[in-house]
Amino acid sequence: MLTHALHDLLQHLENAARPTGRPRPRLLAVSKTQPAEAVAALAAAGQHAFGENYVQEALAKQQALAGLRLEWHLVGHLQSNKAREAATHFDWVQTVDRPKLVGALARHRPHGMASLNVLIQVNIDDESSKHGCAPAEVEGLAERIVAEPALALRGLMAIPAPHPDLALRRDAFRRMKALFDDLASRHPQVDTLSMGMTDDMDLAIAEGATMVRIGTALFGARPRGTAPGSSGASMNGDSP
Repeated sequence: MLTHALHDLLQHLENAARPTGRPRPRLLAVSKTQPAEAVAALAAAGQHAFGENYVQEALAKQQALAGLRLEWHLVGHLQSNKAREAATHFDWVQTVDRPKLVGALARHRPHGMASLNVLIQVNIDDESSKHGCAPAEVEGLAERIVAEPALALRGLMAIPAPHPDLALRRDAFRRMKALFDDLASRHPQVDTLSMGMTDDMDLAIAEGATMVRIGTALFGARPRGTAPGSSGASMNGDSP
């Protein structure tokens, strides 16, 4: 079943990207609350990049799946006091939104490991319930990141407000693309714009997403109360 869902989703992404003339966006399978067996099944079908919201939940899956060569992304809000575990056990952190976190991740990335790929999370709609920096703060954070050899600035991530008016959602994605293009003009290594989930991936792709973060379309609806934390606003249950 998961194999079929993956195949169908990849074809959907291909079809959505075709009118734009851009390549199919990269798929990040968001495996929050899913068992390690489900991750292994998708890995066997060819999916190797997985996103987790909770550090401790991810560590348990990584241990269970240690024999597989997978790429792990942290997509949930990260407290600075968990930066050591994130810097040690993840390949990407998509939710860097403040200078303190930049320093903590750089300090704790083990010597000998490749630079930690990071995305700056932008609160593009200025929602009080969501984390992320303001658009005006992006360049300052970018400069701090590129100054740290242990970190690799790869781009931006956002979770626009789920407006029922699709024109408002589209506008948020367009503003993110403009911010991304501006950042890439000053930092040529920037190549990733992570935006779009199951409900709005087509809009995100149309407006320039290079990575989409999909859970429900792969795994089905998540049961409530199956992961630590209770707030969808903070993404991984940590307080700021």
